[in-house]
Amino acid sequence: MSVDEIEEPTSTAGKPLTKRGEKTRARLLEAAEHVFADQGYHEASIVKITERAGIGLGTFYLYFDSKQAIFEALALDLNRRVRHAMSEEMAGAASRLEAERAGFAGFFRFTSEHPALYRVVREAEYVSPGTMREHYQRIVSGYEEGLRRAQAEGDVDPGLDPEVTAWTLMGIGELVGMRYLLWERTEEGAPGLPDDVFESVMRVVRNALTAGREG
Repeated sequence: MSVDEIEEPTSTAGKPLTKRGEKTRARLLEAAEHVFADQGYHEASIVKITERAGIGLGTFYLYFDSKQAIFEALALDLNRRVRHAMSEEMAGAASRLEAERAGFAGFFRFTSEHPALYRVVREAEYVSPGTMREHYQRIVSGYEEGLRRAQAEGDVDPGLDPEVTAWTLMGIGELVGMRYLLWERTEEGAPGLPDDVFESVMRVVRNALTAGREG
């Protein structure tokens, strides 16, 4: 699973935030992550978010103008962070298959620690469809580019359609994570992806990407 990083602008009212402002915004997003994950979009409220963040209600509106605005910002912030986690894991991979293994490991680790990603993305389908599409497109665009490079280098079956393959592999990661991390989650958290499950996923990925290579 491979991605390119896209940094998000950090500003309010068109002006760059100060270091203090960045910390305040980050606290609001962290609180929103917990509130939306625990209660869902419709039961969540700005008051609940500011109370969890320990920030005044008036301060909230310096950074976001509505509940939907912070929900959309959170979705893209989670997107940025999961891509960063995957990219860090993949750094230094010597081959495409090594990169896939590291990228999947990074994805599963992040989603285990941040289950809000699942709920936020799914609710975005109804709350903010454009944000949901942007979440997936940002992941797929880097994934597709990486697969094209790997095909040119002979690491991946040249007969595969990079776009279709990127969506397919992303779907594998998301649904496996949902089954073994989200559904198995307890009050203590997710138990982590079992080693045999991870190895089965990687076997599927390896076979899918290399089946048509010459030699």
